[in-house]
Amino acid sequence: MTSDSGSSGSDGSDGRGGGRGGGRGRSEGNEGSGKGALTALHLFLVWAAMTAAVPALGFGVVAAAWGGGAAPAFVVGVPLTLGLLVLAGLPARTVVPLCGSGPKRVGWAVLVFVLGTIGVAAGLAAYTGDVDLGSAGTRIVLTGVPYAVAAALFVPGRWVRPGALVVLAVAVAYGGFVGPARAERRQDEAEVARYREHRELLYLGDAPAGMRVSRAQVGPAGFSVDYRPVREGYEPGYAGLVVRRAITPELRCPEILAKGTTCAVGADGVMSLVDELSGGARQARQVTLVRRLRNVEVTVGSQSVDEPRLRRLLATLHPLSDAELDQLRQDKAITLS
Repeated sequence: MTSDSGSSGSDGSDGRGGGRGGGRGRSEGNEGSGKGALTALHLFLVWAAMTAAVPALGFGVVAAAWGGGAAPAFVVGVPLTLGLLVLAGLPARTVVPLCGSGPKRVGWAVLVFVLGTIGVAAGLAAYTGDVDLGSAGTRIVLTGVPYAVAAALFVPGRWVRPGALVVLAVAVAYGGFVGPARAERRQDEAEVARYREHRELLYLGDAPAGMRVSRAQVGPAGFSVDYRPVREGYEPGYAGLVVRRAITPELRCPEILAKGTTCAVGADGVMSLVDELSGGARQARQVTLVRRLRNVEVTVGSQSVDEPRLRRLLATLHPLSDAELDQLRQDKAITLS
């Protein structure tokens, strides 16, 4: 009997010990979830307060600057914003050591405001660099994020600080690398679209031997190309190509020609104008060839390139390719008029 009683007592003691252990586990779990909820509430309040206050502060400072006095708006707005941050730190008194007392909360608010404002300034710099930050509403929502990330850096815990560092790293990567690369690509595509706006005019011929494309100009009325020697400055020479919309049903020689000018339309449909230019020690000759190509009229002319080479230039006309356009842009040899 005694043995059974002792055994029962022992079992009861173990049961009570197990009950106390389970109670401690539940208490720690409840405490952990409670801190997690307080942390989430704390960061949400920081984000919400700054999302509301910072755009208003910025607008007030800019509006006051237009009136000639931004300092009063800044002096009034910054303390009010800090006051909102102090209030946002109240729920975190037991979670964030720097929010444990009134003076500490003020110092914490100043630190969060300074760090968050640096983040907002970096975002503004990225935005002015054409980095896409979404619509106006999205940008306002993002305003509070740097302050929430700054507040998260002061929360002790296994996941909060690393999470804040991950968000910071993503923001730096997007604002410093991914966003600018996308912005540059958008600008590049927009520039190409402007050049291609009148693609029916964009025809290019192979440069005559020893020459290269020196300059090209794109406009709503035409496309012009200048060909000059590869060793420009050391060798003379010039040939020009102009593409315009056709304004007459067919090519015809002018009814009245200047003295020394001959004109003929060949069986190949190319009109040839040859102008014998007199003057100086030697006589010059201006050769101009005109050809119809679909709905455009292409004219090439030169005083230094002979007619066979100009005809070859006309014969090699082709739509300006993407590779050729990219090369002209890289060489800064093409402009919009």
